Amino acid sequence: MSTSNAPFYLPQDNEVDLFEHAWRNQLPVMIKGPTGCGKTRFIEHMAARLGRPLYTVSCHDDLTAADLVGRHLIGDSGTFWVDGPLTRAVREGAICYLDEVVEARKDTTVVIHPLTDDRRILPLERTGETLKAPPEFMLVVSYNPGYQNLLKGMKPSTRQRFVGLSFDFPEPELEKRILVEETGIDKKLAATLVKLAGSLRVLKDHDLEEAASTRLLIYAARLIDSGVPAAEACRAALAEPLTDDEETLKALNEIIAIGFS
Repeated sequence: MSTSNAPFYLPQDNEVDLFEHAWRNQLPVMIKGPTGCGKTRFIEHMAARLGRPLYTVSCHDDLTAADLVGRHLIGDSGTFWVDGPLTRAVREGAICYLDEVVEARKDTTVVIHPLTDDRRILPLERTGETLKAPPEFMLVVSYNPGYQNLLKGMKPSTRQRFVGLSFDFPEPELEKRILVEETGIDKKLAATLVKLAGSLRVLKDHDLEEAASTRLLIYAARLIDSGVPAAEACRAALAEPLTDDEETLKALNEIIAIGFS
């Protein structure tokens, strides 16, 4: 496996090994974890490590089956077919990554079912084709369990089609290493930012819907490294994205001020 061109990623556990085994055995993978914990970076790293093209689809309420599979378009020479990202991935033996899959409409996700069992096929009703996925093809989906509810959740029957990996924010020592590697800041500043994130994450499920993510810490570190005062950078990169509530925002800014006092 080649890692020379792979995006930087520090494993938290045995997820790299498990993903490789799933790919070799032609098994689809489901990744669960909070926003900004490294799910997308992990997939980018693994695609490069395995030497496979990557098609990423950011799922949303208006995503249709045609957005995934493809559609007929009208051009100067008449009607022609254009593959969607899922179809291109199957044809090329690529990795198709459906990010936040629970955001997609239920009727949309049905199209992936034949690819997640031993058939590994993609029927294209509009063209009359039935594509057989090559051994190199892999389907990966992700979602944030914290957003699961009765209206937006992955059906148990769909979840059981996947091998599951659970992600969380890295342990403090690992998160410090990630900040240093990603941004070039010194270890002391990295330690301060990680400690601050820990203080902010305590507020999750109380005053905040989302926790301060590793991604936001990287944003703050980059601002600081470019010359923005630390407290100001953290207010812009950590406090403001986490809440619109004035009282909660004031409390976050007080925690930030204490962290850099």
